[in-house]
Amino acid sequence: MPILGTLLKKGIRIRESLEQEYSNPFDLQKEELKKLLITASQTLFGNYYSFNKILSGYKNRDPKEFFRLYKELVPIHNYNKIYNDWWHLAKEGKRNVCWPGHVKYFALSSGTSEASSKYLPITKDMKKAIQKTSIRQILTLSKYDLPAGFFEGGILMLGGSTQLNNRGSYFEGDLSGIQAAQLPFWFQHFYKPGKKIAKTRDWEEKLNGIARKARDWDISIIVGVPAWIQILMEKILDYYQVSNIHEVWPNLQVYVHGGVSFDPYRKGFQKLLGRDIYYIETYLASEGFIAFQTKPDHRAMRLVLNNGTFYEFVPFDERNFDENGDILPDAETLMIDEIEEGKEYALLLSSCAGAWRYMIGDVVKLVSKEDSEIVITGRTKHFLSLCGEHMSVDNMNKAIELVADDFNIDIPEFTVAGIPHGTLFAHHWYLGTDATVDPKAIRDKLDQHLKALNDDYAVERSAALKDVIVDILPVHTFYKWMESKGKVGGQNKFPRVIKNNQYDDWKNFINKVN
Repeated sequence: MPILGTLLKKGIRIRESLEQEYSNPFDLQKEELKKLLITASQTLFGNYYSFNKILSGYKNRDPKEFFRLYKELVPIHNYNKIYNDWWHLAKEGKRNVCWPGHVKYFALSSGTSEASSKYLPITKDMKKAIQKTSIRQILTLSKYDLPAGFFEGGILMLGGSTQLNNRGSYFEGDLSGIQAAQLPFWFQHFYKPGKKIAKTRDWEEKLNGIARKARDWDISIIVGVPAWIQILMEKILDYYQVSNIHEVWPNLQVYVHGGVSFDPYRKGFQKLLGRDIYYIETYLASEGFIAFQTKPDHRAMRLVLNNGTFYEFVPFDERNFDENGDILPDAETLMIDEIEEGKEYALLLSSCAGAWRYMIGDVVKLVSKEDSEIVITGRTKHFLSLCGEHMSVDNMNKAIELVADDFNIDIPEFTVAGIPHGTLFAHHWYLGTDATVDPKAIRDKLDQHLKALNDDYAVERSAALKDVIVDILPVHTFYKWMESKGKVGGQNKFPRVIKNNQYDDWKNFINKVN
């Protein structure tokens, strides 16, 4: 039975999608925070931070009084603060800490910003919210020009192991593994690679298992982080000795991706395909399902405003963040009706997972106020501004894409570090490509494109930013380093900006493997 037909037959309602389509974003978000505050008002966190007093603000004639009280009474939290103050209690088995009930699951984050993984609570309500948003995204496929047979096919979801680690009071694992372990029964018919392979913890064994079974499946949609999906497709092509993935999966039409910018991988993907497919971006983080692309050939994503998450937006500038990307104590936060198109904001989340004014670490840009559409431009920690160059991950991704086009090569992985250069500064780039290239020619083109993309960078290249260094490495070097850190597969990705101890560790690793 086609998946869209199954959704409708099972009575899956699309009321939430229509509600967002025809409602004011401020009204939706105001109501969403109210629901969250009421639900958590009797938790340890809710009592400590006087949620009942914040809720009284909803009666005030001033429509923003509730938000003023919320900002006044509840502090901004980064991971270390909320974990050390609250989440560790839930992890130890205590009930009603930041959200009602017992937290049975903790997602291990990919840990690109810090060396160690984070433990992020996944409550029953958050799992339901993620499932509901996933269904909303599937229903948007009706807007795409897809053949009828497409909806009969399977969905391959390449994620972490569904065999979660039992830690006594909770289970831990990759978010994708937690979600896949408890898919609705009606979805099992469409889901691949199936329960047996999905449980596999050894990443190489999992990829080999999928490759062996690939021809038995009619796959219409693939879902996963670009680097690992590309590796999987290369393995399948090698296993069957075919020239493109459509010789194995002729009905493959859609690739759903997220976690990192797809641009550096686009050229490599095209070489593995027999024809064009739709690329659909999602913003599914371990903290929740935040946004997804709703229209074909439209790279912005619509924020989900009415499904368990309240957003605050912090202008990403020197008034609110220090040079290390840490938020300042008196940072300005805005609601969705107060933000402006074309400007960058760091996201704060309050959610049904028990996150409250939580700094997720991502930086987004509003591209459509009317449709609440955003693009991700980087991370609060993943930017370079040693001397005022203000170079974002968005700048980096675009420059690498342009360099790849200039030389007609694939550069799926890269990272950059800011380093001292005499009394001034330099950028040290590491580019992953298996092509034979001239590092100096690559360096000159990269520098040229960054100057064109970023005026501040251009100014500093004639002042304090004295050099640009480029090292070319085989692509597998990046994945071997991740493997050495136990961060293979699932939602793991290589950091685009590498700093401090990570940079030293990376240099030592390169010296050993070379």
